[in-house]
Amino acid sequence: MKRIVTGHDANGKAIFVSVAEPTHVVEVTAMQWNEVWATFPADTLPVPNPAHEPSRDPRWTSVFPRTGESRCRIIEYRPEQVKLPLEGDLWTADEIATVQRELPGTLEALEPEHFGMHTTDTVDYGIVLSGRIELELDDGATVIMEAGDVVVQNGTRHAWRALENTKIAFVQIGVDRRSDAATGKPA
Repeated sequence: MKRIVTGHDANGKAIFVSVAEPTHVVEVTAMQWNEVWATFPADTLPVPNPAHEPSRDPRWTSVFPRTGESRCRIIEYRPEQVKLPLEGDLWTADEIATVQRELPGTLEALEPEHFGMHTTDTVDYGIVLSGRIELELDDGATVIMEAGDVVVQNGTRHAWRALENTKIAFVQIGVDRRSDAATGKPA
């Protein structure tokens, strides 16, 4: 996979700044995560350093963008590496340490008592590039997605269940969560 980044030369002419594979690639059991790009609230066009690696930017403190930030990534789910029902942990202690270090916020978002379930304060655009995957919401409601399908994940509680090797492109936009002042629950 190539990450192609455009920018401008000293005369304002459009140029290719970088044509290379992403360098922030994390592989653990059942998943390969390619962090492609991040934007931050103070960014303007053209982005001052368009060849940057998002995870090396000091503002990149979580895989989940805060309000005004965005993230772009490609994740490949590899279910053949998982034997269900899960007996013990999915990841080894070394893989857990890798996820904590390289993908901050990931483990904290997961619900330990419900395998894979998580909720983020983001609007996510997910585009299935290949494979088939099941998107599960509250109470077990599911939809099977295939190559070409697009989901707008609107800050809801969800989990992904890959039915075969599946690659998805995600763009996440950090958004404030509106809540009902009386209950604290989403409105």
